Amino acid sequence: MIRLKTKLALFNLASKLAFTSVFLLLLPYIIERINLRQIDRDLIRKREQVIDLISRTGIEPFITSDSTDAFGSFNILKEEFISLERTGQDENLNFIEVTRRIIDDEEIEYRVLNYSFLVDGQMYLLEIGKSLSSIQNARKEISRIILVFLGVIILFTLITDLQYTHFVLRPLDKITGKLKGISSPSLFDRSPVRTSTLDFFRLDQALRELMDNIDSLFRKEKEITVNISHELLTPVSVIRSRLENLLLEKDVAPGIAEKIEESLKTLHRLQMLVNSLLMIARIESRQYLREDNVSVKELLAEVTDEIRPMAEDKDILMKEVMESDLLFKNANRSLLFSMFYNVVNNAVKNTSQNGEIRLRTFFADKRFIVTVEDTGTGMT
Repeated sequence: MIRLKTKLALFNLASKLAFTSVFLLLLPYIIERINLRQIDRDLIRKREQVIDLISRTGIEPFITSDSTDAFGSFNILKEEFISLERTGQDENLNFIEVTRRIIDDEEIEYRVLNYSFLVDGQMYLLEIGKSLSSIQNARKEISRIILVFLGVIILFTLITDLQYTHFVLRPLDKITGKLKGISSPSLFDRSPVRTSTLDFFRLDQALRELMDNIDSLFRKEKEITVNISHELLTPVSVIRSRLENLLLEKDVAPGIAEKIEESLKTLHRLQMLVNSLLMIARIESRQYLREDNVSVKELLAEVTDEIRPMAEDKDILMKEVMESDLLFKNANRSLLFSMFYNVVNNAVKNTSQNGEIRLRTFFADKRFIVTVEDTGTGMT
């Protein structure tokens, strides 16, 4: 089973990875369009700068009447160039294209802006180009920056999502923490959990109301059990007293005396059952004293001494291996005795003739352990 906060974190991570995957598929196209648009803007800006320079200084600084009909300028790495030449065409040119140019016996692919303009009745062609290799380098650099930024954003948002999820679900952890380790509704912490989430507030309120109802039902059940037990003890004691008085009479026939003894045994079992119900009610209500310091080794010795006659009747061998002892402080000796007595007594009842029962006490992993082993078939 996966915890809710883990599921939310995994969903957030999966959604971010899905978005990132789609973004990475579209990233080359997006960067290509953005990069080309920016390059075209730069080419247009440089065109305007050149036209502005020509309008202020004239065409003569670039092309004179006694010079060649062209002017060219390249940077040292041949990444950009500007070309200005006379042309005999009359049409106006203003477009951007990708073309190859040979510069110093090297063929280089450029993105070129072509623009024609008229000066003193003469048509000139202006070409401003930028190499595609520099464009590709710029695109790679932009891609690298975007990927690094995207990775940082994903990591940062994942951490913040985990922290926020932990903060939001903290009231739920407190609610589940209140439910853990309680053995009775009366032990439930009824203090309200502080939360600004309506769902958690209603859940905590519903649990507190549920625990109150369960606790009320348990209390009523215990009261009924105690009342019934007390009501049963009185007639049982009266009937037992009368039957015992009948046995004391001298003129009781042997057959009737035998039936009276069987009735007394039945009444004894009924009285033991009622006493057990009262003990259970006291245990659940914590109405018993815990003032004894009990040695487990000595207590087990008393239990075996009391049960040994029943074991000898079935030729059952009882072995005691008391390797260690533990002193229970602030305990109820009678309850501990009843607990061990019931366990050992069940072992005797479920062990066949000529069987063996082995009691052992020892420490393991800083825990005190008591084991009762027998050769019987077990309880069914």
